[in-house]
Amino acid sequence: MSITDKISKHYQASISGALKKYHCKEWDTDIYYRSTYPLKDEARVLELQAQGKTIEALVESIITKARDKDGKRLFEDTDKAKLMNEADPLLVVKIATTINNAKITGTQASIAKE
Repeated sequence: MSITDKISKHYQASISGALKKYHCKEWDTDIYYRSTYPLKDEARVLELQAQGKTIEALVESIITKARDKDGKRLFEDTDKAKLMNEADPLLVVKIATTINNAKITGTQASIAKE
């Protein structure tokens, strides 16, 4: 088996695993997500982060990665404005952090001020 075959096999195993679930009581909904995503899905998030648009990157991450129990996207690209302007910033940070399984280096309060 070649190295690229091994890479592909590992990726397919990661992407096809069971969805993880986060219950958002404030939105009265379950948000499902995977432990990994294709680089094409990460590209826009990484681009926004590189531009210093942390909150926009978090929102993009939620739009791209949040799923329902059947694995279908919860949000459309057109939901970005609503999430940016009408969602609790601290909750957006919490959900995006959960989905990304990442540690944000600032406090939620300092990031929400962005």
